[in-house]
Amino acid sequence: MRSDYPQAYVRFLAHFHGDRDFFECHELLEEYWKAHPESPHRETWVGLIQAAVGLYHYRRGNAAGAVKSLAGSLRRSPPGGLTALGIEAERWRERLAEALQAVRDGEPYRDVEIPLADEQLLAEARRLSEATGRVWGAPSSMEDASILHRHTLRDRSDVIEARRRSLAARRGGR
Repeated sequence: MRSDYPQAYVRFLAHFHGDRDFFECHELLEEYWKAHPESPHRETWVGLIQAAVGLYHYRRGNAAGAVKSLAGSLRRSPPGGLTALGIEAERWRERLAEALQAVRDGEPYRDVEIPLADEQLLAEARRLSEATGRVWGAPSSMEDASILHRHTLRDRSDVIEARRRSLAARRGGR
């Protein structure tokens, strides 16, 4: 199959199946998606981002956030787009639907794998994951606060400063 996938996508997969840092998955692919508005895979990128966000919320026990994001992921995961990105589309959509139902049923978190059809992509993502000390397919750590609560630990000073400047500009324009 093909080997010209964006490096951000390969890194997304390495985290998704390695350390299961879904927040980092979201950050990586969102940055790529925003930087490439012309990508023919825009919708699929969003679906994958939402899957990572949904699993992040599910693992943290935020059922409402998980349901919203996983349902959005299903809506924005077109089979053709998934296939073009080396994913077994129907199996992935089934796994998303199962995870969504598990959240709705109040079941405890369990990891979800993205079934990759492209063996070359699988090998590349696995190599990257293992090169950084991660174990491909290892279960999520349910004790690692740096992974579980990543959004509360990140530096948001740049976002806060940008909001402050925007508010000041709006007030100055009145």
